[in-house]
Amino acid sequence: MTRVKRSLHARKKRRATLELTKGFRGEANSGYRRAKEALMKADSYAYRDRRNRKRDFRKLWITRINAAARINGMSYSQFMHGLSKAGVELDRKVLADIAVRDADAFRRFAEIAREASAA
Repeated sequence: MTRVKRSLHARKKRRATLELTKGFRGEANSGYRRAKEALMKADSYAYRDRRNRKRDFRKLWITRINAAARINGMSYSQFMHGLSKAGVELDRKVLADIAVRDADAFRRFAEIAREASAA
């Protein structure tokens, strides 16, 4: 069996890792071992936080809808229940945007929800 000399591939791999860790603090951007550890940690944080960002945005939308619904004399749950009974199929992202940008349109949605939940 012939001997495999890895110098080119090993250097290429290390150089790629150090390129990805540019801007990290301390030895995490210059020493290969620390850079590899920091990169693994950073990748795990990125994977986790891509999911957490969806969670955070949903919380923000619910908070905005709740605030706008309470201005119109309803709670968030009453508002959403009324909308679902009325057959309005807008998601929380759009409703939160309407709540922030167009108070009159949101007031009309609140009226629709109030009428549907009363009926």
